[in-house]
Parts: sequence; C-alpha cells; structure tokens
Amino acid sequence: MLLSKYYNEPAAEIPVYAECDILVVGGGAAGHAAALAAARAGAKNIIIMERYGYMGGDATGGYVIMVPNLSWYNKPFVRGIQEEWFTRLEHIPGAATGPSLDEIGETDPAKLYRWSSFLDCTSRTDYEGAKPKCLSRAVHYEPNELKIVMDEMLYEERDRIQICYHSWVTKPIVENDAVRGVIFESKEGRKAILAKVVIDATGDGDIYSKSGAPYASLADGTCRSSTTALVYRIGGIDWNVYQEWQNAHPLEAAAFATGMSKTAGFRVVPFQSSRDGVCWIDNWHSNRDCTVIKDQTETEINTRRTVHALIDYMRECVPGAFKHAYLYDIAPQLGCRCSRRLKGEYIMTANDFAFAREHDDVIAWHSTICQINDCGPVEIPYRAILPQKVEGLLAPGRHLSTDDVAIDWLNLIPQCVGTGQAAGVAAAVAVMDGSTTHRVDIRKVQDILVDQNVPLPRNAKFESKDPSYRELVEDKNHGLYTAAAKAAAAQGMDARSFRQDHNYASNEDDGKLV
Repeated sequence: MLLSKYYNEPAAEIPVYAECDILVVGGGAAGHAAALAAARAGAKNIIIMERYGYMGGDATGGYVIMVPNLSWYNKPFVRGIQEEWFTRLEHIPGAATGPSLDEIGETDPAKLYRWSSFLDCTSRTDYEGAKPKCLSRAVHYEPNELKIVMDEMLYEERDRIQICYHSWVTKPIVENDAVRGVIFESKEGRKAILAKVVIDATGDGDIYSKSGAPYASLADGTCRSSTTALVYRIGGIDWNVYQEWQNAHPLEAAAFATGMSKTAGFRVVPFQSSRDGVCWIDNWHSNRDCTVIKDQTETEINTRRTVHALIDYMRECVPGAFKHAYLYDIAPQLGCRCSRRLKGEYIMTANDFAFAREHDDVIAWHSTICQINDCGPVEIPYRAILPQKVEGLLAPGRHLSTDDVAIDWLNLIPQCVGTGQAAGVAAAVAVMDGSTTHRVDIRKVQDILVDQNVPLPRNAKFESKDPSYRELVEDKNHGLYTAAAKAAAAQGMDARSFRQDHNYASNEDDGKLV
C-alpha cells in the first residue's frame, strides 16, 4: 500500500534508559555470540536487546534446528561459541544429535549409513570433483533446549551483560557520522540507550540502513537468499519407513517431493529431526523480503493455511510412514534468509571461494556450503562486518558485506556466530584501548579470538598450538579441485565473469563498490 499522507511527529525529549560501553541490537546467533564474546574479552558494561523473549533468532525461534558444515575432512573449522552451544546441548538427554567431534572425517560404511538420513551429517558428494564421503560435524537439536542453553551462557556473565527482552530498536542515534546509541520501543514507551559501540545484529541491517552506511537491497530473486520460511514440525511419523520407501521407489519419491511443493504452493522439504517420530518441514517462499510487512504476512498466512492439506497429502502418498501424522508445532517466528546486505569496507564475492583469498584481517575461517571449493574453508575478513562511512558500528550476521552470489554461502548460522563473536571481541578491544571500530588493533582481536577457541590461519598463537589445520588445507588444495574452481583459475576469471558464466547477475565489482 502506498502512503499518500504524512504525519508530522512532534519533537519530544526521549528519556535515556541506560548508558553502556557496548550495545548489541538483536539476540540471534550473531548478537548472542557478540555479547558473550565481548564479556569474555574483558568488556564490563554490555547491553543486548532482543524484540522476542528468547535468544537465538532463526536458530531457535525460526526452527532451523540444524547447523551444517562445521567441519572439513577431519577438522572442525567452526569452533568457538558455536561449538560451545553443541557441547553443552550434548549433556542434555535428547537435546542434540549428530556425529561427535571424534567421529568427523571417518569413512566407515556402517557409520555413514547410520547418519545418512540426517541432513549434512555426511559430507556433500554432489559437487564435481568432490572429496570422498565422510562424516561431517553437523548438529540437529531441539530449539527450546538451545534457548535455555543460550540464556545460561549469558547468565554466567550477568555482572557484565544486561539483557533487555521485548525491546524493539527503531532507529540509531547518529552524530558526526558516528553511531552513539539507539532509540527503542517497549511496553515502557519510547526510550534511548547511549553506547560507545553499537553492534547491528538484527539480521536485516535495521541499524546500518538508517545510519548512512551503504547497503544493497534483497538478493537476486532466483537464489536461496531471497526466500522466507515459516518452519513447522510434524509428529506421529516413521522416518525409517519413509527412508526405506525412498530408497526402494526413487521415481515415486521424486514425484512425491514434487507433489508436496505443488500441494503447498511453494517449495517444501521434510527433514528428519533429533526427536523420534518428528520431522521438520522447511519451506521457501520465493521473492519475499522480511523488511516488507506484506511479504512477512503472506508467508505466515500461506504456510499455516496449507499445513493440513500437506499432512493429508503425505498420509495419502506414503501411509506406511505418515498414516498417523499430525501437526506437532509451528515455529514462533518467521525465518528470513536475506533482506539487506551491507556494502562494507570489503565485499565478499565468488572470488573469495574460487581463489582461496587470504585476508590480513581474517576473523573467521569457516567451511561453507559452496560448490566452487567443495565446501572448503574460506576466510572472512573484519572489513566484511565494518560499514563504510560510519564509525562506532559493526554489522555481523547474515546481513554482512557480500555480493548477491556469495550471500548464499555466508548467511548461515555458523557465519552468523563466527562474525558475531569477532564483532564482540573487536568492540571490547576498541572500548578498552580507547580506539574506534575502524582503527581497532586487529592483531589483538585475532589473538583473543584464538584464546576463545577460534581457528585462524597464519596466526602465530594458533599455529603454535595446532599447525595441522593449515597443513590439511594446503594438502587438500583449499578444496579447489572442483571443476568450477579449476575453470575459474584457468581462465583467470574475476567475480563478474564468474557470475555471468554461472547465470548470475550483479551490479558490483569484485570486493569494492562501483
């Protein structure tokens, strides 16, 4: 609906709710990691604000309920706070399932079969030149248990971190091209928080988009990132029977999958969950933007109105597995894969994957879901969470600085946690050193991240403890044995030509603004 009228809001004095050193806006995977990492790095006055009444974002409220590609071969490249989630969950009966850290990289056929029904618990083999099939670190978990764990982790730092649930930030306070705090709304009314550093962990760039920092709109309409989802779970199913039926009747299974999406009116896929007798239904509503009210509303309504039709279809087609199926629950919040993308001091592109680019300011070294480098580790630089033109602001999470291709491989939960952890450490270092987000001592940030169990390439402290990571990456040629990577290297492609050859379109040059 187009607005044709305007209301002039009267000027008013807004009470200051609090002043702090570091303000984290958004309690999703990135925000939670940022607040926790900042506290562990020595920061003493941290506030984290979240519009819902729990931490985790898509990982808990959005019912993503599995995190893939945490390892490459036999090395867990995603560690730190991300791995801490799962080691804590594994001590709670029924809270998490997946190959253990000790099992990753194994090729034992019996173990591969054991985990084959769980998404991404075995390495992907659908890429040209892919590595041999092995167990991968991917964890399926109960989202409500993770909510409890995330609260506990923050509670352990309660002398340093203040949590403000049910608080919705509406705009940044910007003075002289620097973010000095935010305005937020709650049941208590409209108030302000002042901060030395603000971390935009909203996932949608709600702060940087209003601060004067450059950003891009929704990713290309044909990619995974341009979709929304309202995930739900179905109980009363027999997944073993379903898997056996799939294996015995591949043509019927393919038709069944097509029919599910046709019945719903959008793409839907069932996945096994960590809970016996329960599967989760992921879905993709195309060309939807989580910053648009209409798109959010339609995703919610259209998903719920098709639930029972889909369950009826599943019962009819595969009665042995779904005869007793019923709606178990629906995610309490909408899932969004991308909306805004930061145009930061560095814009990540396909070249970062196809050529194993090294960054002096690397803050995360993650395996990803990328066909170019066979899910091999890619370096994420600090500049990819650092806005242009605006000081006092960091932007970790799924809205980090990438082009419209790389966003598909970098907006997953591991990258959210990893960049969030780095943002928290950087903010803490900047505050304690009396520096700024643009001039922070990146070497100090990297050393603290290593102390927080984050693998980083070429870091002397990390290399002295475990040189095997670099040795593995070099021995396996960074995963650049795929046909796509070899073609790119042979032809000396830049990011633009690479995208064109793969039917992608972009208005951005490699690593910089046009």
